[in-house]
Amino acid sequence: MNSTHVQAHERFAIRQKMTLRTKEYVVTAVRPDGSEGEVVAFAHQKRLTLSEQMTFYTDESKKHVLCTFEARETLDPEAGYDVRDAVGQPIGSFGNEALASLLRSTWTMRQPGTINLTGRERNRVVAGVRRIWEWLPFTDFVPFLWPYHFDFTEGDKRLMAVDKKFGLRDRYVLDILAPDLDRRLAIAQAVALDALEER
Repeated sequence: MNSTHVQAHERFAIRQKMTLRTKEYVVTAVRPDGSEGEVVAFAHQKRLTLSEQMTFYTDESKKHVLCTFEARETLDPEAGYDVRDAVGQPIGSFGNEALASLLRSTWTMRQPGTINLTGRERNRVVAGVRRIWEWLPFTDFVPFLWPYHFDFTEGDKRLMAVDKKFGLRDRYVLDILAPDLDRRLAIAQAVALDALEER
């Protein structure tokens, strides 16, 4: 599996694997009939590390790296994250907009020279309820089950969407509407929505 093959797809399914020591996500291409197809990426991150970083492999064997993301500043997540290919060359970047995220989670994603997207939670009401939920006692052990979604836009044009599916386990569908958007950057951002915000 290589990055050229990944670039050929427009829809991906992302599901988190339940592990104690690591955060892991399996990314599959979605077939035209809506079913999950082949694995195109496997994300792996050690828990409880000072540095926010994640490695994406081409499959669950973890033999070949697809890409990585890493925080620019260890103790300052607002500084953003850089996404690099298997040999360390930059692909793009993303970051959380802390002030805007007080009311509705907001991210920016940049692919140098081509794409500059802003991603926001689609539903303001769900965003508000989720924030109230996070402040309630004992909810650390009870997941927020209601689905929430992100739209990534450039101006008024939606170029990417991440939809959470209803259920106890974290499952998402990533749709890419921009032909020139690097799928590795899009997958890294989609996984980060869950992994970095502890959804």
